[in-house]
Formats: sequence, structure tokens, C-alpha cells
Amino acid sequence: MSSATYRTLLRAPGAAAFFLTAAIGRLGIAMTSLGIVWLVHARTGSYTTAGLVTGGFAIAEAVAGPQLARLIDRFGQTRVLPPALLAHAAAVATLLALVGAGTPDWLMTVGGVLVGATIPQLGALSAARWAALLRDERAGALPTAFALESLANEMAYLAGPALVSILGASGYPAAGPVLAAAFVVGGGLWFATQRRTAPPASGAAERHRTGRSLLRPGFAVLVGVNLAIGGFFGAMQISVTAFAVEHGAAGMAAALFTVSSCASLLAGWLYGLRRWRIAPRVQLAVVSAGLAICCLPLLVAGSPVQLGFGLALTGLAIPLILVISSLLAEAAVHRAVLTQAFVSLNSASAAGSAGTAAAAGWAVGTFGAHGGFAAAAMAAGVMAVLAVAGLRALRVPQRYAADAQRGAVPNEPSQLSG
Repeated sequence: MSSATYRTLLRAPGAAAFFLTAAIGRLGIAMTSLGIVWLVHARTGSYTTAGLVTGGFAIAEAVAGPQLARLIDRFGQTRVLPPALLAHAAAVATLLALVGAGTPDWLMTVGGVLVGATIPQLGALSAARWAALLRDERAGALPTAFALESLANEMAYLAGPALVSILGASGYPAAGPVLAAAFVVGGGLWFATQRRTAPPASGAAERHRTGRSLLRPGFAVLVGVNLAIGGFFGAMQISVTAFAVEHGAAGMAAALFTVSSCASLLAGWLYGLRRWRIAPRVQLAVVSAGLAICCLPLLVAGSPVQLGFGLALTGLAIPLILVISSLLAEAAVHRAVLTQAFVSLNSASAAGSAGTAAAAGWAVGTFGAHGGFAAAAMAAGVMAVLAVAGLRALRVPQRYAADAQRGAVPNEPSQLSG
């Protein structure tokens, strides 16, 4: 095990350039949602309105993201990304104008929808570039590459919300969305200029022939797993905050989230440092079951210290599930629709988080913070069941993998299901 593995990856021609520019844009993406909350609440004084606008942003991002990814797969990253980023800049400017003018709630929500519908998933585009770069005999390095992506994502969601909160608390609530947009647009445009590492466009004919690989049972299992992990995230965000408030230490919530994030960073870094002989589908089943078991200490935690221990345990599993899901998605679908596959998993996670938040809020209001942790444990249990039950569906025959590399897709359902 050596960190030289990561250094070797980034020394590949063009790799460091697209990875670092995508990381800049990813930081802006991590800032956008919370930035909208600070902006709208500062102008209206209402968390309800802020929630409506942010909800519109999240739903639009989840729905429009795969459609934008479909265009990117068809026409190429370098052609689609610049106009999408310019549209995103215009959408952020529109939202700022609507909020500044004190327009009705529904109109501000429309502004939030525009922002969500135009924000590109740069992490998925970066992952697609790794898949294109590490082909054939270099494919064994994909787990390390996707682990590196996981580390970048975790760092973005550590630093981004903290930066937005500092700006908002300092009396500059509009600075958060503006800076977020600057990171997204600037990093994204710089990313788009890295043409030599961009995956080739698939074209309409190839997409029509290969798009059905998104309907494979194995990919459906991965969508379900990511939907469940999104539900876990949504329940945990509310439950940890409620737990800290119940114990008279509201400020402790940030520290507890940091404990979980640091555990995730450590696990993701270690995972990428070695080659695993266990099949990824088996890894997914084992880690998902481990997450469900690690939720049990949360149900009996009686102090912030005990909760921190439980959060560290669950945090260890999160990046592994995300990395393994990316690996399995790369194997399950044709390269012509790979970006759409990655973005669809992100959208499933976002949808799960939004859908569970309301249920977790009711559970917390009725049973206290431990009710919310029970909701999170249920989501983890569903994830484990899906991963174990989907072991057969997630098995990709070697002949299919070879055909996918050449551009052919099996026609028989038995071939697709393993």
C-alpha cells in the first residue's frame, strides 16, 4: 500500500489537469444549495421560503441532470459543457435578481429550479474521463481513480458548506451563490478546455443501439442502492442536528459531521491504495451489510461522544459504497451512455435524500433524534437487502465486457443478467 498509486494516476497525460479543474467546479456545486438557503433566508426571513427554493433546485438538479448527461454522451463534453455553464451563470444571476427584488415565493422557486436544471455534474464527467483514460490493461487502476474522485467529493462537501456559512454569518449572504457560480463556471470552462482527455462523443445512432444497457437489471440494482444511500444521508442530516439540540449543544452538530467526514476520507483513501481480489459486487454486499450493522450504535447513543463513535463507523462505509457503485456502473453499461449512468446514480441519491427528509423530520418530531436514526437504519437495511439480492444481476459476463469495449451489446436477456 503506497500513496504513490495516486501520484502515478495523476502523472498520466492530462489526468491532473481534468481532475483538478473538476475539483474546483465540484467545490462550487457543494456550495450552491446552502448558498441558496442563506440568500433567500436573509432576504425573506423565512426558512419555509428558503426550503421551497432549495427544494426546487434539488428536484430540478435530479431530474435535469441525466438529460444534460445524455446530451454530453451524444455530442461530447467539450461541445455541451460551455453553453450549459453559461446558462447556469445566467440562472444564478436571475435568482439573485428575483430574490433581491422581493418577488413572490413561487417566482423565487422558479429561479431555484433554473439554477438546478443548468448545473452540470462535473464529478460524473471527471469519472467518465478516468474510465476512458484507464482502458484495457490499465483498467485495474479504476478503483484507485474512483477512490480519488470520492476523496475530492468529500473534501468539497467539507469545505464548501463551511465557506458559505462563514460568508453568510459575516453579513454577505449573496456572496455564497456568487462564489459558488464562479467556481462552477470557471472550473467547468477550464475543464472543458482539456480536450485530449475527453471521451469521444457517441452520436445518435450508437446511443440508440446501446441506450438499453441502462435498463439492465444490474444497473437497476445500483440505482436502488444509491436511492437508499440518499435516504440514509437525508435522515442523518436531520437526526444528528436534532441530537445535538436535544443535548443542549447545538454547536456540536458541526463537530459530529466532521467526525463522519474524516472517517470517510480515511476509508476512501485506504480503499484506493490496494488492489482488492474480492469481486466488486461482493464488496458492495458486504459493505452495505456492514453499514446496516454499524447503524445499531446510533439507536442507543446517549451522549455526543457515543454518537461520534457511531458516526465514525458509518462514515467508514459511505465512500466504499459510492466507489464500488461507480465501478459496477462502469462495467454494467455501455461506454456510449456512461456519463448518463454516473449522473443517474447521483440523481437517485439526491432523490432519496429529498424523499427521506420529510419522513425523518416526522420521526424526529414524534420520537426524538433516535427516531430519525431509526429511519436512517431502515434505509441502510434496504440498501443491504438490495445489494445482497442483486448479487446475480450485478455479475457482468466477461464476454459482455469485451463486447462493450468493441461497441456491441448482447441481445439476449439471459446474457444481460449473467
